[in-house]
Amino acid sequence: MAATHDPIIVQHAEGRILVFDSATYVGDFVAAHPGTSGDCIVNASYAGVLCAKMVIAAKPRCVIGLDCAIGKDGAGVAGLAFYEALNIPAAAADVMTAEMGNGRDLFEEGIVSRVNDSAEKLGIKPGMPVRDAAEAMLSGALRPAHWDPARREVMETDAETGRSIVCTDSIAFALPEDRERNVLCTAGHTGRSVVGYFRDYRPWAFICSDGGVGKNESGTSALADVEPDGIPGASVDAMTARMGDGHSTFLDGVISAVNAPAAAKGVRVGQTAVEAARLLLK
Repeated sequence: MAATHDPIIVQHAEGRILVFDSATYVGDFVAAHPGTSGDCIVNASYAGVLCAKMVIAAKPRCVIGLDCAIGKDGAGVAGLAFYEALNIPAAAADVMTAEMGNGRDLFEEGIVSRVNDSAEKLGIKPGMPVRDAAEAMLSGALRPAHWDPARREVMETDAETGRSIVCTDSIAFALPEDRERNVLCTAGHTGRSVVGYFRDYRPWAFICSDGGVGKNESGTSALADVEPDGIPGASVDAMTARMGDGHSTFLDGVISAVNAPAAAKGVRVGQTAVEAARLLLK
């Protein structure tokens, strides 16, 4: 059956869900229906930046596309960050659960695989049916009672010392309770601008990103800067863990640089961040 340019229109108490076979059809619909805005756009194209530029013509309230197996450099879902920058909740569905170019199949059979922060704030999670996710993004019915933009999660706690490994997306989200107690796995670079945070909050230890190391090794310069303060620290290779995602620092990262206090605890280049954090915890 050939693709149709006209969307399936699903009426919802909180607005419309417009289901397209392709993001390329959105512009034509908007041109034919001036004033279109505030709809949930479900489209069976990849959730990349190019498609996001097309979908944005509809001034959507929320968007769902396909992940197209994520692809090289994450291109299949790169549009989620585009939407996030505009505070638009967006998700991508597993391409193995819905046909490309078939909006109806995506809406009726698709299962969410990736979400942006704005969608997560509304309670949208991987594993949800696309239909349910679209309705929930419109209605806000799954919105958590509390959402902390400075996300923190305790990953492990040492029963003997009471110290914990805590993931945050930025060292700027450190808290007074981290002082001399927690190993912070954060996801910004380890350059000079973070030294003040380390000294103000003085975590037990930290692991950040090397930010690709950069000019004059500026992405790891804070490691040496805090050595006189006695704060153990390490950086993970930015090619192994996503910047801005503390969970990825801890779960995916591979150590690329360490300072002397961390080395004294056994942390070495080439270790996983999980191994290093556990050594720092003791």
